[in-house]
Amino acid sequence: MSVNAELVDTPLWSPSKVRVDTSAMTALMHGLAAKYGAPSNDDAEFHKWSVGYADVFWSAVWDDCNVIGDKGARVVEAQDQIPGARWFPDARLNYAENLLRPRPDTEDAIVFRREDGVTQTLTFKSLCDDVSRCAQVLQGAGIVKGDRVAAYMPNCPETIIAMLAATSLGAIFSSASPDFGVRGVLDRFGQIEPKALIATNGYVYSGRVHDRRKQVEDIAQNLPSVSLVLSVPFVSDLESSSAFSTWGRELAKHEPAKLDFTRVPFDHPLFILFSSGTTGAPKCIVHSHGGTLLQHLKEHRYHLDIKEQDRVFYFTTCGWMMWNWLVSALALRTTLCLFDGSPAHPHFSVLFDYVDEEQISFFGTSAKFIDALKKNGVCLRTNHNLSSIRTIASTGSPLSPEAFDYVYTDIKADVHLASIAGGTDIIGCFVTGNPRLPVWHGEIQGPALAMDVVIFGDGGERLSGEPGELVCANSFPSMPVGFWNDPDGSRYRSTYFSQFPGVWTHGDWVEHTAAGGFVIYGRSDATLNPGGVRIGTAEIYRVVERHPSIQASLVIGQDWQGDVRVILFVVLSDGVMLSQDLINDIKASIRKECSPRHTPEKILSVSDVPRTRSGKISELAARDVVHGRVIKNTEALANADVLDQYRARPELSD
Repeated sequence: MSVNAELVDTPLWSPSKVRVDTSAMTALMHGLAAKYGAPSNDDAEFHKWSVGYADVFWSAVWDDCNVIGDKGARVVEAQDQIPGARWFPDARLNYAENLLRPRPDTEDAIVFRREDGVTQTLTFKSLCDDVSRCAQVLQGAGIVKGDRVAAYMPNCPETIIAMLAATSLGAIFSSASPDFGVRGVLDRFGQIEPKALIATNGYVYSGRVHDRRKQVEDIAQNLPSVSLVLSVPFVSDLESSSAFSTWGRELAKHEPAKLDFTRVPFDHPLFILFSSGTTGAPKCIVHSHGGTLLQHLKEHRYHLDIKEQDRVFYFTTCGWMMWNWLVSALALRTTLCLFDGSPAHPHFSVLFDYVDEEQISFFGTSAKFIDALKKNGVCLRTNHNLSSIRTIASTGSPLSPEAFDYVYTDIKADVHLASIAGGTDIIGCFVTGNPRLPVWHGEIQGPALAMDVVIFGDGGERLSGEPGELVCANSFPSMPVGFWNDPDGSRYRSTYFSQFPGVWTHGDWVEHTAAGGFVIYGRSDATLNPGGVRIGTAEIYRVVERHPSIQASLVIGQDWQGDVRVILFVVLSDGVMLSQDLINDIKASIRKECSPRHTPEKILSVSDVPRTRSGKISELAARDVVHGRVIKNTEALANADVLDQYRARPELSD
């Protein structure tokens, strides 16, 4: 069923006139209208203008956000080449210099909270002093422009300090969260050959201390390129290994000095991020200083209305691109609010306690977490103030229409709910929020500015009102520089540009709605194809996971007798058995709310669904196991052992 058939006349939320008038988006529109004749009141027309005049738009973002650096004479070279365009080819800048732009010394720059109550606050001066000390440590170890610095770290201040220190020197930063095993880390860092490794001695999650000292020793021994290991005593009860330098001791050897930022070309590598790697070795995606900075400034300042001195939170680990996205908010002189640990320990409202205590204004999380709150009947508006929150952002997987309802009924009625989607591939969003527009039931509000986001059919025709492939038909600054160890660019081109030459194909199965928004139905490579009709998995999830007996679910297509049949795996609520009556009830609901083609042929019970370490359901891993194929990289999964429950199920042989 198309979501358009369910479209209602009343939005879930509309911004007040004051909010619209005071938004940076409105100011940008009016400024570009006055200077260039851009549309000043019609958001859809302004988006079209930003695509048609992308060079003017991106130049205006640079100026309006007061980017520190030399912009140069040219905005873009070979703009129509996709890939191949070069944005700001004459520019020189440094990402860290923009994040550490001057502000009052005593202003909070970072607030940190650990699951077990450990807290830390860094003023702007403290942050700059520690970045200076860390940069001196790295320089003393011979780190120079272009070298790689890797972090095996929790989401804590030391990780941000190490990143800013490395990138201030023009070095390239990459990170992985400490829940990765040794093989998963080596699959990533082994490809990029870091010269320095910043590593934690452990981490805390769900009430348990996880010792990582042995893992760090194994990682360091298997990275011959590493000449410096800095051990961070994140868990004070665990003694640091005497084989490594200790973070505090090494930084204390240096006096803070004035930061000296190495300005680099716009497309100089800044971050190396990694694909999930569930189908093979993770791809090493290289992002640039300029592209990352401009993309994040655009999304933070205009699409999500983050303002100077806002307190900004996103629940993320250092193995997810949302960590990189979060830290860029420093460039707007915000305070970053970090959290490390379980978002549900000791109870589901722990993050919202943090919101009230720190007066957080921007709250970001995953669709999975919002769904967990809903499933567990958590009603936050009755026992929390939450008056400080202006925006709640959700990403990681499609946010169900019911989760939209939950946010407005059980969290806060007057809040901008921004469901956003893009990915590691572009270190940003293709479709996102807009503080000037209403929020409609189950829809992402609209396309990102200056990005020609359209839906293609199988033949490359543009679609509206029906699902298809999400593509971007123009170049943009945060396209990757390329893949590491891909000298001729062939892997990069085949990944994004082979299906429809000349446009970026992102791999999401999406519909552009009548209201101008977007609904994401899942990954294109995970879509079902019974009888030759493509079906997005999210269409089934939204029905199944509304059922009170189901905690989670996973759906795949099983090759069967020359066709594809739909197989549904369900995680049952406590005390529930998968009876025939329950199976019939689930099938009837899917048939009624979707279609007979959506209805699963088989429904099977499992204890959990496989997820990547960033929390995304791995339908491809389950599908491969069901078909007897080897999973090439189980280290990419947070719970790979659960795949045994999908392997050689007798129910799937008849």
